[in-house]
Amino acid sequence: MASFAATSVSMTSLSTPFKQSLVSARISSPSSVSLPIRGKAFPSITLQPRVQRLQVCCAAKPETVKKVCDIVKKQLALSDESPITGESKFSALGADSLDTVEIVMGLEEEFGISVEEESAQTITTVQEAADMIESLLEKKA
Repeated sequence: MASFAATSVSMTSLSTPFKQSLVSARISSPSSVSLPIRGKAFPSITLQPRVQRLQVCCAAKPETVKKVCDIVKKQLALSDESPITGESKFSALGADSLDTVEIVMGLEEEFGISVEEESAQTITTVQEAADMIESLLEKKA
């Protein structure tokens, strides 16, 4: 039995004896695959690390996210018990396009920033708003 540990395994030159001898593959952990091999033919195996698919390039400070949550609650007249997190979508909270404009205006006033109309139209979540605020504050400093 051969064991390989990697995030990506590619096999080449699979001969007929190998294909017939491959009974099953066993995954013992997310990064380890065991292949039982019988017969004389052994494939060429290449292990390659996989590129991370999701990267966060700019994450806002927790206090910025909290301020945005508070402003969203105020603009949408939500109760203090309403659960709002960075992942909360404005539309899921009941905001329409006019509410979103009012939220952006509240953010501009609170943080002393100016948001371009194009940028304002792309904001759909609390986290996106907080990230944009952090970016604008960095440029302003």
